Amino acid sequence: MTEAMLEVRDLRVSYGKIEAVKGISFRVEQGQVVTLIGGNGAGKTTTLRTLSGLLPAVAGEIWFEGKRLDGVPAHEIVQMGIAHSPEGRKIFPRMTVLENLELGAFTRSDRAAVEADLRHVFELFPVLGERAAQAAGTLSGGEQQMLAMGRAMMSKPRLLMLDEPSMGLSPIMMERIFSTIRTLKDAGTTILLVEQNARLALRVAQRGAILETGRVVLEGTAEELSTNDDVREVYLGVGAAEAPARGWRLYRKRRRW
Repeated sequence: MTEAMLEVRDLRVSYGKIEAVKGISFRVEQGQVVTLIGGNGAGKTTTLRTLSGLLPAVAGEIWFEGKRLDGVPAHEIVQMGIAHSPEGRKIFPRMTVLENLELGAFTRSDRAAVEADLRHVFELFPVLGERAAQAAGTLSGGEQQMLAMGRAMMSKPRLLMLDEPSMGLSPIMMERIFSTIRTLKDAGTTILLVEQNARLALRVAQRGAILETGRVVLEGTAEELSTNDDVREVYLGVGAAEAPARGWRLYRKRRRW
C-alpha cells in the first residue's frame, strides 16, 4: 500500500475522563475527498480539532506526508500544509471580509502568490469580493461559511479540512457550498470533510467512514456506503423509523480500508 497524504492510526482523544475518540483509523490519499459521517457526539469535530493541533491525542499516531503530526503545535501544522475550516465558522465578526481572508495567509511571505490566491477565492465566492470592506459579522450564515472556507484556503493548504460546512444553511446555500467543494475536488484539492448530511457528503466524496460514539463502525467507497442498507436507513432517510435499532448494527459490519 502506498503512503497516504494523511494517515490516522488508532487515535484516542479524551476530555478529562470522557473518551470522545476511541481508537479510530483512516487514510486520505492525495487528491481524494474523504468524508467522516456521524451524528452529534460521534467524535467527528474532535478528530479534526486533534488533527489541527487544537486538542492533544491521548494515544495513537497521526502522519502527514510521511511526518509525525501528533504533538506538533497548531501554527506549525498550518505551515506544514493543513488548513481547518471549523464548525461554527469562527470568523472575526468585527474585522472586514478582506481582513479575515488576510489572516488566513498569516504564515506566508509570498505576497504575489497571496494576492493570486485572494483573487481565486473571490472567483470561487464572488460575494466576498463584493463585500470585501464589509464587517464579517454582517454577512449571512452562508456567506460566513464561504468566508471560513476562503480563509482556510488562503494558507494554500495541501489538505483542506472542512467541519460541517452545511450546518444551519438553507438548501440553496448548501448546494452552493457543495458546488464549490466539487469545484475544488475537480481541481485536485485533497479534502477531509466532516458532515452530518450524509447524502450531500457521499455525493462529493470518493471514500468515507461512519463514526458512532467515537468509533469507526463502517468504511468504504462512497458508492459502497451509499448502497449499504444500514447506512441508507440510518443516515440517508430510508426507513428512518428503524434508525435507532439499525444504527447499532453497523458495529457488526465494520470493514477495513
